[in-house]
Amino acid sequence: MLVGPTIRRRRLGTDLRRLREARSLKLEYVASRLGVAPSTLSRIETGKAPTRTSYLTVMLELYGVEDPVQRQLMMELAREGQRKGWWADTDELLPAGFGRYLGLEAEASAVRSFRAQVIHGLLQTEDYARAVIAASRLGLAPEQVDRLVAVQLRRQDVLSRGDPIRLWLVLDESALLRSMGPPEVMNRQLGRLLEASQRPEATVQVLRLSGGSHPVLSGSFSVLSFAEPADPDVVCAEGIRGQLQLDERGTEVRAMGQVFDALSDAALGPADSADLIRDLAGR
Repeated sequence: MLVGPTIRRRRLGTDLRRLREARSLKLEYVASRLGVAPSTLSRIETGKAPTRTSYLTVMLELYGVEDPVQRQLMMELAREGQRKGWWADTDELLPAGFGRYLGLEAEASAVRSFRAQVIHGLLQTEDYARAVIAASRLGLAPEQVDRLVAVQLRRQDVLSRGDPIRLWLVLDESALLRSMGPPEVMNRQLGRLLEASQRPEATVQVLRLSGGSHPVLSGSFSVLSFAEPADPDVVCAEGIRGQLQLDERGTEVRAMGQVFDALSDAALGPADSADLIRDLAGR
């Protein structure tokens, strides 16, 4: 799998932060040497912003990086990190943080996700996606909705690539009962969900609204994992206005991993979940 600009920025930022801390240099000091605000350097170190090669040259001097091979590799990471993602033409319509999430999701090896209100975007049909976008983004013109639907469908390429992403989804039952459009739209969507649940790289569980001795409450979130050990897991949670909040802190990732495990334990098993989905589709 080719490594895209989002991961390259993230890897370079991690390396730069490690080099700075090894020299015991304050972020504010390095930012002043670059002539940028500390917040700009922080965005570079967290992979949220690309690194200009001119900035990188100064930082490598400050950090005492003299090995020509290491310098060349980091320069290549910086140049590749400046490339735009495939979603760039729709960036002005995307919720805050969603573009970076798409870049990470496209290169993740596994996604564990809990959805509280609607079905995960990786498994949405076109009509269902259009209904969800129109209902959650009031005021959008039909053409804008169409552009966002195209993004939603394009991101599903991770399911059909040579090494498909491993998806483990826990759905609140309310997401299956909430009608997003006419009955035929929901019927096709439930059929798509049932079909996906039969794939070897997908696990689908349903958290019932009733029953269960250990209830767990949580908003929607996802935990992304990557094949390379150098790329730590990322937690993504939805904000009040649809924006995505990404967190790479180990403590937060572990905490949300535990929440997901608890949700999975409280949910129906995959076989019983498939039976429930099949029953709802039959209605």
